[in-house]
Amino acid sequence: MRAVLQKVVQASVTVNSKVVGQIGKGVCVLVGINKDDTRDDMEYIAKKILGVRIFDDDEGNMWKKGTQELGLEVLCISQFTLYGKTTKGTKPDFHEAMKSNGSRQFFDDFVERLGQLYDRSKIATGEFGAMMQVSLVNDGPVTLQLDSRKFTYDKPDPALAEKLAAKAAAKKQRQNGFTQNQNQNQNQNQHQNQNQKSLEKVETS
Repeated sequence: MRAVLQKVVQASVTVNSKVVGQIGKGVCVLVGINKDDTRDDMEYIAKKILGVRIFDDDEGNMWKKGTQELGLEVLCISQFTLYGKTTKGTKPDFHEAMKSNGSRQFFDDFVERLGQLYDRSKIATGEFGAMMQVSLVNDGPVTLQLDSRKFTYDKPDPALAEKLAAKAAAKKQRQNGFTQNQNQNQNQNQHQNQNQKSLEKVETS
């Protein structure tokens, strides 16, 4: 699960010229859901959003207070494009994102969990699956990227690991064989040169 968190003075979401969610001072959060996400990922991101210290304390010291500690607002917006891959070609690949039929419920559960951990009345959302226009005033600016899996969802593949190890061993064996052949050829050349020198000595004598 991924989230892009922005510290804002204000933020709002509009759908078809109608404001469907808005907050004052707090955080605006874009939320991406991976196809392999579980309740553990949900819990991690929810607690990070509420607890990460991006606000000043009363004395103006930076990075001292979190959203929940200060009683500020949260605007959550579903954003499957956080899992877009652009490593191949120019068209983004979104296969890592959870399908809409599952992600809708997951997002609703996530918002509910935020409310349980905090205060549901302080949490606003966009409209899931709609074309939204997001407006905000980023304070700082401060923007953080959060990821429950530390930006990797790769799983160990024993078969692939074994295949790569065998490939590396075969390459090393070929290299060793090439080195041995070189040494043999050098020895043969040296032996031939010695024989040639011996023949030349016999002929001159």
